[in-house]
Amino acid sequence: MRPIVECVPNISEGRDQAIIDACVAAAAAVEGVAVLDVDPGADTHRTVITLAGEPSAVLEGAFELIKASHRLIDMRKHSGAHPRAGATDVCPFVPVAGISMEQCAALARSLGARIGAELDVPVYLYEAAATREDRRNLADVRRGEYEALPQKMADPAWAPDFGPHAFRPKFGAVHVGARPFLAAYNINLNTRSKRLAHDIALSIRQRGRARRDENGEIIRHPNGKPVKIPGLFKHCKAAAWYLDEIEQCQVTMNLTDLSVTAPHQVFAQVCALAAAKGMRVTGSELIGLIPLNTMLEAGRFFLKRQGRSTGVHEAELIRVAVESMGLNDIAPFDPQKKIVEYAIQPRRADRLVDLSLRGFSEALASESPAPGGGSVAALCGALAASLAAMVGNLSHAKKGYEDRQPLMEETANAGQALAAALLRAIDEDTDAFNAVVAANRLPRKTEDQRAAAHAAQQAAAQRAAAVPFEVSRRALACFDLIARMVASGNPNSVTDAGVAAYCAHAAVHGAALNAQVNLPGVEDAAFCARIREGVAALTAQANQRLAQISAQVHTVMEAQAHA
Repeated sequence: MRPIVECVPNISEGRDQAIIDACVAAAAAVEGVAVLDVDPGADTHRTVITLAGEPSAVLEGAFELIKASHRLIDMRKHSGAHPRAGATDVCPFVPVAGISMEQCAALARSLGARIGAELDVPVYLYEAAATREDRRNLADVRRGEYEALPQKMADPAWAPDFGPHAFRPKFGAVHVGARPFLAAYNINLNTRSKRLAHDIALSIRQRGRARRDENGEIIRHPNGKPVKIPGLFKHCKAAAWYLDEIEQCQVTMNLTDLSVTAPHQVFAQVCALAAAKGMRVTGSELIGLIPLNTMLEAGRFFLKRQGRSTGVHEAELIRVAVESMGLNDIAPFDPQKKIVEYAIQPRRADRLVDLSLRGFSEALASESPAPGGGSVAALCGALAASLAAMVGNLSHAKKGYEDRQPLMEETANAGQALAAALLRAIDEDTDAFNAVVAANRLPRKTEDQRAAAHAAQQAAAQRAAAVPFEVSRRALACFDLIARMVASGNPNSVTDAGVAAYCAHAAVHGAALNAQVNLPGVEDAAFCARIREGVAALTAQANQRLAQISAQVHTVMEAQAHA
């Protein structure tokens, strides 16, 4: 897996679109940098920009963006609702794939050193990149904001990690760090009372609120610090503000560890707290991007609250999450732009899986050799898995099946996972065939070209056999789910399970044929032997499972007819 890192510079400009565009363009001009999201806020006077790509490219893109902000933004004229200390206020690196937190911290230090040396501005490192424990927390490092910088620059204890220990009025200071994925999440309340919104923020944030005595006075420790009542959520930083643009208050928060505290958990709790105070949550917004798994977990959470099965497809889970949390309340929530995995790997325009049924059928019937039987076998497998999931969901909702709901939900979820993998294989099979064609067309005029072409041919031939073999293996796994549905599912859907079995059988055998037909071009004898032995075992098991399930389906049908 190639390493992918995310970088989220926050610039102190949310109103002048020309400046925002220039800063974004400076990063986008670096080859290999993808600009995933640009989220400006007029009231906060801040724009959150999300970059992603391979580490070296993102490092360069981040520097060019900060360089542009150094040239274009004047902090002496800045005022906004969001805490800030510099033209580029924060610039964290976030591991996405194939890269560790330690490597992201190294990127942060490298960027900080370059900013300090080339732009001559103070740089403070924070979170995983911090060089001092008392500077790990961004709020501690940024305390006092831009206005406190003259005093900090006169205090030896506030020497920056890089750059001059001197006040730079136009730029201020920048905070560069490395952190886990952070969700900037705001919940909208139907009130203009910042006091009420702030009270909810105190209740949910990890730091909580000061404990007070019966006279309303803050209770303090012997050292003078307030005694705290912890908030409801760990890894939650929360505040409140009023936004003119929506004429409402928001509880605004950073959720710094989504594995501990996720947006849907906070949303549900804020709904309850708001109702207790006579208010209502009208929706919420995600600033920047969010991981796919976080959205899927939110969808499952709300489906469970409705007593429904969570074994639905990915797009439905996302739709449920968006609708349940009101993520379209202020601006449209586009999953292709707001979910990290989708934004980094946008959908191809030529994907077979996105065609209509008619379009796929017409593509099959054309003169082109691809798509062909391998893609059809993968589709048959996906249909088998989807039918198994459907029977599980129908049975989950059936009255009198309450004791079987966990089994039905587990089956539906397993079916959805298999269906998703087999749907991906529709294009993977065609891509594998196209790779064989491309390898066969490589030039062979020189010895080096012939060697390169031969290596490409061998790799493509093995891939062309391995992809359908994996389809055959996954299709066989569908039989376990189908058998479970015939035995324990809604008997009114038993024929759906029967159709699933025939689809799975076709997928196993069809994919096996495509795996075998590509073996003559493979020189690796051990690889060929593994595929042939595997195919023989898979097809034999598929024959056996189809016979068993078909007999069981007819038994249930006969019982239904005589009931």
